Parts: sequence; C-alpha cells; structure tokens
Amino acid sequence: MTIYKELLGEDFHKLHPKLQERYMLPLGQPFQGTGTMSKIETGPAWLKPFLTYAVRRKFLFPESGKDVPFTIKNSCRLLQSGETEVYWERSFLFKEETRQFNAFMTIDAERGVVKDYLGEPSLFYSDLNLSVNHDGGLHIQSGSQRFLAGSFEIPLPSLFRGEVAVEEGYDEVCGCYTIKVDINNKLIGRMMTYEGTFTALSG
Repeated sequence: MTIYKELLGEDFHKLHPKLQERYMLPLGQPFQGTGTMSKIETGPAWLKPFLTYAVRRKFLFPESGKDVPFTIKNSCRLLQSGETEVYWERSFLFKEETRQFNAFMTIDAERGVVKDYLGEPSLFYSDLNLSVNHDGGLHIQSGSQRFLAGSFEIPLPSLFRGEVAVEEGYDEVCGCYTIKVDINNKLIGRMMTYEGTFTALSG
C-alpha cells in the first residue's frame, strides 16, 4: 500500500482514477512522467545567493522561465527501518541548465502527515497535510518545518517558513496531469511558483 493511500484512507478513492493510478506506486514500479511547465517564477533578486546555494542540494533554483520541459519520477522503496519511502525526482530542463528539485517522503500515521525531507542531501523538513478536492484533485499544504544542519534539525518560526501549497489534478480533455506549486514566505512573498502539465511514460 502506498503511503498516500494509507494516509488518505477512504478519501483516496475520491481522487480522480488517474491520480489513484499515479499515487498507487507499487514497490519497484516507479511512476515516470514528462511534460512542460508553462510558468516558473522565483523570488526577488536578493534571494538569488540562497537559491544558487540550494541548487547544490537539488532543492530550489534561481531560474525563471516559460514553457520549460519537465520530467518527474516517483519511486517507492522500503527502508531498513521498515518504513516505506517515496523518492521524488523532478527535473526542469532550462536552455542553459537542468535543475532538480528532489525530496524523500514517509508518513507519520499517528499525526496524519507526510514527512517531507526536501533536497538531496536534505536541507529542509516539512510536514505535509493531504486532502482531496471536490473535483477529485489532490491538495497538499505544508505545516511545521525545520532547517537541517548536519545532524541538527532547527524548528522554524512561522515567519521563516516556506509555505507550500500544491494542487494536482487530471485534465480529461487533454489527457494529462496538471500541477501548480506555490512556495511563499510571510516576509519575502513568493519564493517559487511553477505550473504546467505532464503525461505518464508507458512501461
């Protein structure tokens, strides 16, 4: 059973059938997709040094653009601890550079959240809350967060969090998945947003 199905319970079946298929993720059978991000926008210019550093951790990046080719791969695997983990690999193929935005997800069943370690090696941790929209789309909202410094995890006050909102759906007319991601901070404003579509690769 995928971590997302376990967490959503009966609500998992309220997802669009294509999203159920996408998030089932049997062990050893990754989901792979390819598409285009119609819009990618990053934060203010003074944030560029941090975003440039984040590139080294396969996290955020400083580039913005339109109609940027995109690939995604989600792999489900068992950890030595016995937990099930989903490894996220997202690539944005700009003309000059390819940027990654990777993550490692497990669940905390008692608290009812996804535990999201962002970057590779991970730079930030965030709780994620999942819910199903009225139209069968998946909504993801971030909660408490921590900055990771080696073996230390430093809780972030709400003013310093990157508040994440994700909307993923399926467009039956074009036969593709839709994605919109917004990352904002109460002080800075927009840190990154991207949106677009992708389709599953067969096999």
